[in-house]
Amino acid sequence: MALIIGVPRETFANEKRVATVPEVVEKLIKLGFGVLVETNAGVGANCGDDAYVAAGAQIAANAAELWSKADVVFKVRAPSTEEMALMREGTALLSFVWPAQNPELMQQLAAKKATVLAIDCLPRTLSRAQKMDALTSQAGVAGYRAVIEAANAFGRFFNGQITAAGKVPPAKVFIAGAGVAGLAAIGTAAGLGAIVRANDTRAEVADQVVSLGGEFVKVDYEEEGSGGGGYAKVMSEGFQQAQREMYAKQAKECDIIITTALIPGKPAPRLITADMVKSMKPGSVIVDMAAEQGGNCELTEPGQTVVKHGVTIVGYTDLTSRLAKQSSTLYANNLLRLTEELCKAKDGNLNVNMEDDAIRGLTVVKEGAVTWPAPPLKAAPAPAPKAAAPAAAAAKKSSGHGAPSEPMPGGKLAVMFGVMAVLFWLVGAFAPPAFLAHFTVFVLACFVGYMVVWNVTPSLHTPLMSVTNAISSIIAIGALIQIAPPLAEGTAQNEWIRWLAVGGVVLTAVNMFGGFAVTQRMLAMFRK
Repeated sequence: MALIIGVPRETFANEKRVATVPEVVEKLIKLGFGVLVETNAGVGANCGDDAYVAAGAQIAANAAELWSKADVVFKVRAPSTEEMALMREGTALLSFVWPAQNPELMQQLAAKKATVLAIDCLPRTLSRAQKMDALTSQAGVAGYRAVIEAANAFGRFFNGQITAAGKVPPAKVFIAGAGVAGLAAIGTAAGLGAIVRANDTRAEVADQVVSLGGEFVKVDYEEEGSGGGGYAKVMSEGFQQAQREMYAKQAKECDIIITTALIPGKPAPRLITADMVKSMKPGSVIVDMAAEQGGNCELTEPGQTVVKHGVTIVGYTDLTSRLAKQSSTLYANNLLRLTEELCKAKDGNLNVNMEDDAIRGLTVVKEGAVTWPAPPLKAAPAPAPKAAAPAAAAAKKSSGHGAPSEPMPGGKLAVMFGVMAVLFWLVGAFAPPAFLAHFTVFVLACFVGYMVVWNVTPSLHTPLMSVTNAISSIIAIGALIQIAPPLAEGTAQNEWIRWLAVGGVVLTAVNMFGGFAVTQRMLAMFRK
């Protein structure tokens, strides 16, 4: 019997997202599930009941009806106490749960004999899990929205302008933390024309910051900041002191600071002190994306926008809900991909395979038994060492282009040189002197051209050959001369030469224009 997926209306304050959208409902039905949506569940995300019905879903009149009928529940926020009271025993739940911060909720879910897949516990280091990574999709939305909120509170343009009314300098934006949210903020701020700087404890993100148009500001202290699983770790006191000095300098210089630093299972680290806020220019803005976990700024008030020491401090905890339609669509797609992994048979039933690393990491309660935390992922096996190659094979490529360095057998080499010598003797003995001179130049040109081209890096062969093809088409001059040679007309020999010359002109014209066309296309690939 096919299971029914229930989508309740979120009850958390200011939460406008919904766990699935009408476009995804159709795909869930194709997997064999029935879909039941609480009335007005998607109103905050511009998804009305009519759209859900058109997609094939049924509408529950209230939360009690939905929780009583649903076999599987899709949610955004963790269930509240009231919702836990409505949950049937044996229900499957796919939602953000945050088991480390909600031990009481975990016990309540276990008491309901529920099977719970916490989307926040997905092992993010698994490449195949990226399609299910709701933390990443929601963080990207939040990073974008943080810049929009900063622009709304800021009193100037982001980009620099020179107008008849005066010159406007570009805004200077500093991003503290270059995770997914931070990178989204960097790209958005740079796109608006601001001068963007960013810092992160993980040195490996420096290239990503630069690629998005920002400048990576390094802390003058050497320490590795990667904590595994794609997150940062708690740094030493020495590093934190050096980091505070760098932040104090950026606070004095920058107009906008956006903080994104969070460490799983721990309060948000304090990065911006009250003294740093005092040192900022009047009219500056701080957007604290970690406000829900206490905030990265000492003066942040979660859920509020306050002005202190002339600086606007934005502490909203619902940044993703302020783009509810976009974030709901992305989250719904994440849950759809997870459901596809759980229902590979497309029969409307869930198979929680605990042998699958991604599913095992997500599953925090299995049929009433608490399975969180998941065991560490097994390290990928090291590749088997290759058998030692013979000494001769080690030098297989002498020029880097695959030419074998092993010497040719003496007999074969002697035969080849003998045949070539006979051919050259025949040419020299019977060919006219003028032809012999041109033939010698031709042979030397082939040899020199081969040596020059074949010693160029292989990746440059195509543009090199396209240009040389075009330039070498100077032989068209010779063909043009032969079309009308200064000899007697009417002989058969002259007619053959004439038509060969015409063919040569046609081919060299194709070679010439084609060579330049290919060159232009390749150069266009490197232009922005």
